[in-house]
Amino acid sequence: MNCIPLVLLLSGLSSTLAQNTISTDTTTQTTQSSTTQTTSKAPTTTPHPSCESKDGTTCEECLAYVDCLWCIPTKTCITYPAKTILPPHSLCPLNNARWGLCTINFQILIITLSVAAALLIIGFLLCIFCCCKCENIGSARFQNRMNRQSDKTKTKQEQRKTELKIRHDEIRQKYGLSRASPYARFDNPS
Repeated sequence: MNCIPLVLLLSGLSSTLAQNTISTDTTTQTTQSSTTQTTSKAPTTTPHPSCESKDGTTCEECLAYVDCLWCIPTKTCITYPAKTILPPHSLCPLNNARWGLCTINFQILIITLSVAAALLIIGFLLCIFCCCKCENIGSARFQNRMNRQSDKTKTKQEQRKTELKIRHDEIRQKYGLSRASPYARFDNPS
């Protein structure tokens, strides 16, 4: 049950980003349409009341919109400062700030998300390390096998060479040819 508020909060983050993207897209579309003198209009969204108009209400009413931040000690509803990522301490201390859900402490949320991100990164790096290590072990086995095969072929080749040499020596001996000098038979005039 503890993961449901976290999922709701993350969906709130994504919808905030989507709203910011849509608002920047609509402004660029309206400027483009005005410059090209076309009659097409950008999609309009119904504006919601400002967060400051929710001052003095409850936390749930303030956090009905994703871009609002509730400060517990002052009981004020503030527009979330998206430019600074984290709200400054002068605006509202992180321990007392609520965003997305009234039950989740903003400071604990940030710590939890950063620990989860760190664990994911460490896990990813461990997976990469293990894959590389296993790949190196596999390549070492392959290299050892190739070395054994090359050693076997070398020994077989040397055996063939010695057998061929013995056979040639037997043929030379049979016909009276010496191995010392290939020109020895031309020196003997008999």
